[in-house]
Amino acid sequence: MATRILFVTTDQQRYDALGCNGGRIARTPVIDRLAAEGIRYERAHPQNVVCMPSRATMLTGQHVRNHGVWMNGVPLPADAPTVAGLLHDAGWRTGLFGKAHFEPFLDPFLRFPENRMGRTGATDDDGRPHRGFDRMEFAGHGSVGLVHYAGWLLAEHPEQVPSFYRALDLSLDVNAAGGGDTGAPQVHDNPVPRDQYHTDWVADRTTAWLDGLDDADDWFCWMSFPDPHHPWDPPASEVGRVPWRDLDLPEGYPTDRAERERLLDAKAPHWRRWYDGDLVSNYEAPAKWVPATLTADQVREVDARTHVENELIDEALGRVLAAIAAKGWDDDLHVVFTTDHGEFQGDHGLLFKGPYHVDSLMRLPLVWRPAPSAGVAPAVVDGPVGLVDLAPTFCGIAGLEVPGWMDGAPLPASSADWSARGRPAVLTEWDSVHPSGAEVHLQTVTLDGMVCTRYEPGTSHDGSEGELWDLGDDPLQRGNLWDDPVRRSVRDELVAELDALLPDRPAEPLRVQAPV
Repeated sequence: MATRILFVTTDQQRYDALGCNGGRIARTPVIDRLAAEGIRYERAHPQNVVCMPSRATMLTGQHVRNHGVWMNGVPLPADAPTVAGLLHDAGWRTGLFGKAHFEPFLDPFLRFPENRMGRTGATDDDGRPHRGFDRMEFAGHGSVGLVHYAGWLLAEHPEQVPSFYRALDLSLDVNAAGGGDTGAPQVHDNPVPRDQYHTDWVADRTTAWLDGLDDADDWFCWMSFPDPHHPWDPPASEVGRVPWRDLDLPEGYPTDRAERERLLDAKAPHWRRWYDGDLVSNYEAPAKWVPATLTADQVREVDARTHVENELIDEALGRVLAAIAAKGWDDDLHVVFTTDHGEFQGDHGLLFKGPYHVDSLMRLPLVWRPAPSAGVAPAVVDGPVGLVDLAPTFCGIAGLEVPGWMDGAPLPASSADWSARGRPAVLTEWDSVHPSGAEVHLQTVTLDGMVCTRYEPGTSHDGSEGELWDLGDDPLQRGNLWDDPVRRSVRDELVAELDALLPDRPAEPLRVQAPV
């Protein structure tokens, strides 16, 4: 009997994107069914809220300070151990289709294997598996870049290359440009046909690889959708699924400007500075976009396009699962669905992401549908878990011992299992140094319904600031309790828990090689 793992990730997707997590707009029946049949995690957190560090954690099972990818633009070392490598060495077939981003995207001199593969169309590294994957075919957020999707579009449908938003354009003015009906940043009307859009392409390439496998093969397939990450440019034919004018504003968007700014002022200083356009602290939003200019209608239009992209992902996943079922493989198939980090989508009056450790960016969808043959009962796990636990989970499914270099533990299959693990806290951290001179360092621990963030000294913080959120009383995270004397003992206990969880910083951090 073969064992099969389909690992599905999106990029920059919120917890409430899915119907099973309370989402009321996007229709996600495929993922909702997986959740009903399997294990749904109420509080899954990344170990970093941007792409490259988070994806390195998923691949290695290590905390950020141990794998070394501390911000976007820092490549995962070539010799980093990976769960895909473990599985490959154990005789498994391994493939990755879609967005990898273990290495920087901006690489004009082709220093990194992923970009050389994307440029030449190769699906391995000179005949060798790359990071443990037998076959890799990459997609990004548009029609350009050193990825297989861009090469396929240029060769097969060259007329569609100009259709996409120019996400990798180095012009700051272009990168902040808006479109659609409201002029929202990085919204764009994309005439590309749906079957030529990267969501369907990723599903097609995944299915093609699966078609080449034998019934007896154990396999691990990472299907990695680039959406719903900005730019928000789904096929124009699909935009009418969610008319933006019909949407209510999200609960997390403070509609009154004075109240919105008062709430930002209660947070750490870099929140308000970014909102006012006084600070560019990271590459995770257009440098020339000022959040204070965001309008309610722009929030609605961005959210509508995001919901459309979420629906297309669900439908593409459904096609792949149907193909697997047609082969008679479903009974032995484990499906794990998650994302690398979240997105503001109007919460706190903001879009995009950055050094802001709140639920918009930290609370993620995570569903594990164990193989029906495994006989695991459906469950909901309320306690916090981390993406650092994914690689150990794959080891457990494969019957492999979790190696000592992994920091996580196999995901609990129930709340009772979570409690039996000692009710572990979850760590999320951010270090960022920007050419503008901005420097931000923060670490967060989540436990017992509390989220505690400590800021180290930087260009906006003196080391005394922090945030303490009681998720039970304040789910929208509007009342910062950091300086509340009544909560001082709770804060001190959580900071001690944070210190116990944090690995030491590397003596020589890896060097930033590119902006993204």
